[in-house]
Amino acid sequence: MSVSMTSTESNRSLNSPFDRLRELAALIHPTRFAAHLDALLSASTLLQLQKNPRLQARLAELLLGSELVSNGSGWGRDLLLGHDPRRAALLAGSIWHARSVLKLVSRHDLSILIGMIGAEAHAFGIRHLSNAVATTSIVDPEQLSRQIEHDGHACLGAWLGEASALDRTRVLLRLPIGTAAEKPATEHRNAAGPLLSLVMARLATETSSA
Repeated sequence: MSVSMTSTESNRSLNSPFDRLRELAALIHPTRFAAHLDALLSASTLLQLQKNPRLQARLAELLLGSELVSNGSGWGRDLLLGHDPRRAALLAGSIWHARSVLKLVSRHDLSILIGMIGAEAHAFGIRHLSNAVATTSIVDPEQLSRQIEHDGHACLGAWLGEASALDRTRVLLRLPIGTAAEKPATEHRNAAGPLLSLVMARLATETSSA
């Protein structure tokens, strides 16, 4: 390999637009690819396409659109600092329903709830009880977990609505098609700011210590 080629490769930043597109492609939810490519493709085939280094940038461009790609030449980290958007949604949703989370005390019910939303979201909601939004109690753990996920995703979507199209799309593409993040209600828009600020403070703490 020539010296000039070595120099060129070493100088190419890992944060180049090409690398950022590849990184995004690896994180996009498979349902997004299926909707744009062929819904009949098997999950294993979609995964092979998604993990193919030669196709990743092109696949990301396909889902983002050429206009957003051209506007994203200088993009930095995504709005969630690289963290899983579903996790952010569960944390927000647990605050939304913190009163119900706190009242769920039987070992059986707690086991079901924590199994569906995780111990972190359960503890996070109780810790931020004073910021709870929902006033109606949900006593069934499975129904509660579904509502936590629904309202959490809706809050995340409402919060993303204040961001640029590129930043919003980069996060939404990492979620499956059809979550409440795509159509938040007015009540979610009103509560999203305070709830997501608590979530982001939690995620930022992890990022800064990494």
